[in-house]
Amino acid sequence: MNLRALRILWVVARYRLDTLIPLDRLPPLLRLAVRLSPLRLLPTGPHSRGRRLRLALESLGPIFVKFGQMLSTRRDLLPPDIADELRRLQDQVPPFPGERARSVIEEELECSVETAFAHFDTDPMASASVAQVHAARLHSGEDVVVKVIRPGIDRVMRQDIALMYTLARLLRRVPEARRLRPVEVVADYEATLFDELDLHKEAANTSQLKRNFKGSPLLYVPSIHWPLTRRRMLVQERIHGIPVADLEALQAQGTDLKRLAERGVEIFFTQVFRDNFFHADMHPGNIFVARGRPHDPQYIAIDCGIVGSLTREDQDYLARNLLAFFHQDYYEVAVLHIESGWVGEGTRANEFAAAIRAVCEPILEKPLKDISFGQVLLGLFQTARRFNMEVQPQLVLLQKTLLNIEGLGRQLYPDLDLWQTAKPYLERWMKDRAGPRGLWASLQKQAPELSRQLPELPVLAHQALARVESEQRQRRQQVDSLTRIQDDMAQETRRSRRLRVGALILALALAWQPLQAWALEQPWPVLVAAALGAVLLAWR
Repeated sequence: MNLRALRILWVVARYRLDTLIPLDRLPPLLRLAVRLSPLRLLPTGPHSRGRRLRLALESLGPIFVKFGQMLSTRRDLLPPDIADELRRLQDQVPPFPGERARSVIEEELECSVETAFAHFDTDPMASASVAQVHAARLHSGEDVVVKVIRPGIDRVMRQDIALMYTLARLLRRVPEARRLRPVEVVADYEATLFDELDLHKEAANTSQLKRNFKGSPLLYVPSIHWPLTRRRMLVQERIHGIPVADLEALQAQGTDLKRLAERGVEIFFTQVFRDNFFHADMHPGNIFVARGRPHDPQYIAIDCGIVGSLTREDQDYLARNLLAFFHQDYYEVAVLHIESGWVGEGTRANEFAAAIRAVCEPILEKPLKDISFGQVLLGLFQTARRFNMEVQPQLVLLQKTLLNIEGLGRQLYPDLDLWQTAKPYLERWMKDRAGPRGLWASLQKQAPELSRQLPELPVLAHQALARVESEQRQRRQQVDSLTRIQDDMAQETRRSRRLRVGALILALALAWQPLQAWALEQPWPVLVAAALGAVLLAWR
């Protein structure tokens, strides 16, 4: 792990990534530290800043490449030269030799490539951080693609995850960073990332997504060829769409880019709220557009290695939160955060609402087309520090996907009204969920279980009544016991008081003559104090 940390530092120095830090945004002390850094003595080399960043991420491995893929969709946050270079990380990562891919395939299938395929292209079609893809043809004549996991990739990933755990544990010691729950976030990311290395899981995810959008004009998902799919290789129907980032090709066929961007938003919200199963790696390298239907554009999704889902409670809270934002009802947002446990129970809703309003109003005053979900989320994260709002690991994947969708939508159609596009869908979903139709659907779903339990209802009712009667009898017994204890304690108190009074009277009687002589010599304040003390002794 220490060697891995040293390698990361070496790569940062080699590609002079310190030159990408915006010094004017740093605190004065940190700015001075960067300016005095010995790295500034090293040459930057012949490459542009964007190319240096891309090469550094490629050399550091899959976790860093995925970070670059996510950044590549945010042209609203990055300079164009850096965004253009990072775009190459989507499907142009340096490949591993095709012969090694053949070896992996033959190990997994336990037969030769020629036995499994009528044709196999050793040169890869595309190469990404975790795997690369080769064109092939089945003996039945069907064109397919074969996805093969990079050999040895799990070792590098485990080193990076171990380093992330170390940093997370250090962060957990900082009080302000504890609410970010860094260890839980890394654990969630680790599970998601290593799922990508099992292509059986990706194939199952792909089949589920295809089933969810069967016959839909919005999204097409290619079929899996299960007989040749294994843990380290996946065989899938070959598609011939246009890469979603190829704006020139999309414009050349006359694609309605506005409708395409809006359909991307609709697909996202359909996956999250209707199906509760969303593609969580929607960078442009995994998304294509069908050819030949420019006025009715349809997406094609591949690489379902990372998917997400939410609990029913998180679904409801998320939908209600988004709708409250759309309606600028900040008090409702604050109440929902408190109810869901995302902020502490002691948080005052009106104070939290005022803080959220201060963040959102300057943004929402802009024309809707200029609103960025990314800006809203960053502002809310800063506000959350004041109220000790904890990061929800189960929502991190969703937030990352939402930022990808927004970046992609703005790339296709810069005037995309993301909020206005999402609002009708969410309102319709909430109405269906909470209205008569949702109630009827819920009853239909639970009907088999209800019909099974119906004959048992009399017995269950009798058992429930018996439990209630038993609990009431126990409560009466407890009340009687408490009453007896209270009576005993009161009686003991009275007995103790009588003993104190008797002892005091006896003491006064025995010491009366000395006390009388002493009292005649004392001033009246001393006598009053002595009498008061005697009364208190008798009373308590």
